[in-house]
Amino acid sequence: MKKAISIILVLALGLAAEVSRADFTFGTPINLGPIVNSSDVDWMPSLSADGLTLYFGSRRGGGFGNEDIYVTTRETTSDPWEEPVNLGPPVNTSNWEQGPSISADGLTLFFSSYNRPGGSGGDDIYVTTRATKDDPWSTPVNLGSKVNSSAHDWAPSISADGLELFFGSTRSGGYGGYDLWVTTRETIHDEWGSPVNLGGTVNSAHKTHGMSISHDRLLLFFSSNRPGGYGGFDFWYTRRKTIEDPWGTPVNLRRPINSSEVYDQTPNISADGSTLHFTTERVGDVGGGDIYQSPVIPIVDFNGDGVVDAADVCIMVDHWGEDYSLCDIGPMPWGDGIVDIQDWVVIGQHLFEDVRLIAHWKLDEREGNVAYDSAGANDGDILGDAVWHPDGGQVDGALEFDGNDDYISTQFMFDPAKGDFSVFAWIKGGAPGQVILSQQGGADWLMADAVDGALRTDLKQPAGTGRNAAPAGPALISSAVVTYGDWHRAGFVRDGSNRILYVDDVEVARDTTTNLESAAGGSHIGTGNAMQAETFFSGLIDDIRIYNRAVYP
Repeated sequence: MKKAISIILVLALGLAAEVSRADFTFGTPINLGPIVNSSDVDWMPSLSADGLTLYFGSRRGGGFGNEDIYVTTRETTSDPWEEPVNLGPPVNTSNWEQGPSISADGLTLFFSSYNRPGGSGGDDIYVTTRATKDDPWSTPVNLGSKVNSSAHDWAPSISADGLELFFGSTRSGGYGGYDLWVTTRETIHDEWGSPVNLGGTVNSAHKTHGMSISHDRLLLFFSSNRPGGYGGFDFWYTRRKTIEDPWGTPVNLRRPINSSEVYDQTPNISADGSTLHFTTERVGDVGGGDIYQSPVIPIVDFNGDGVVDAADVCIMVDHWGEDYSLCDIGPMPWGDGIVDIQDWVVIGQHLFEDVRLIAHWKLDEREGNVAYDSAGANDGDILGDAVWHPDGGQVDGALEFDGNDDYISTQFMFDPAKGDFSVFAWIKGGAPGQVILSQQGGADWLMADAVDGALRTDLKQPAGTGRNAAPAGPALISSAVVTYGDWHRAGFVRDGSNRILYVDDVEVARDTTTNLESAAGGSHIGTGNAMQAETFFSGLIDDIRIYNRAVYP
């Protein structure tokens, strides 16, 4: 039985409004890592319908031209990606091949090529086919002057039924430098028709390209540098009610998908709508442009109280059989136009979840050297000889650290400079100067101050740059001592410009600071950011939670 249950209400500004505007959101983006990404540009991903094959463009060395198309595979969707393989001739040439788009059956590959002999202009769209997935790709065929123009036509996206082909183009008759166009055909055996501009609702005076059409053909994801974003290019989507209806006003995907970087481009939505792959340049990247993935998460907390429970089920029942977007969350995260059994299945998969967690180490294991993250994929490696106490925690079990060399190490999961977040942990024991949670190469997030053991955070304003630049801001130190032997719940909340410390769910310190120092390292539980000897924690730690927004006890 739980010794304590903490119920936290979300009070973050604007949350209710966000829920009412959209019925899905995105999880923390994850870099595909050095197996897939290289030290050069890797971009324009296209995931097969079964999720086991990923095509992309790369400028890495060892290819046939300036940019080649590569493919990486995996045995199951739970397995890691294998070493990418160059598609080779006849697909790749000494020119530029990029922007692959694989058909739903995996037998047709559309892509763009720059200055390939026999083309119509700069970039042209080509298609290559194969009889089975085990056969080689055929000699690519140019889609011809009816589709391609004397301008740049690139980065195609084929619909699941093979009847719509979206692409970006600089041809005349558009609204901006790059526009989105679509060509259609009656059957997969017919020729493509004359391309049609998607119009002024989707396109603008700014660049719009790098699109991906969802499997149900109702959402179109794309990148654009239009106003209203976070950086140079942002990710947007436009929606249509049916395939016969016009496209709606584009919606910015917001953080954490979009960033303040210049380069957030070429999204690709998986066939089941559960994952978005894309290209960006961010802190900790392998190269000059890396491929990331992020889960697409249906918003099932309809009333915005932070917990999926009976109240949300009642809201769905009240709108059963209606076209009610708030509860229309299946089979795709963005729904299908009616609240029905498809949506019931989805909410059933999320009942009683706390939907704000990005990491949750319960520390309830009874043995072993892994601290499992029940909210995501941030499992921690336990170093040293820390001791499990299955029934000795404040919330079930806990882990005891010896203050000498015990700690937990996890992978990167959050940059504190990117927005609001919160962290809470139960502790018992410790000593002045010891650290509860820190970030490698970054700050000590929660610790006991070296003077008297009061709760402290070193997450602070970064130092300025240039002549007469301001130094880094001060730490935030409370007067609440947490090291005298009883259980205490330590917490830090970043809410807009506010830094707030909590002890036992009571606010004990607050100040304001414009920004926090950026960091891309993994987490340390039970020691400081640089693992200094005096920072190793001596005592019990239990139930560590990190939220992707400001939450209050």
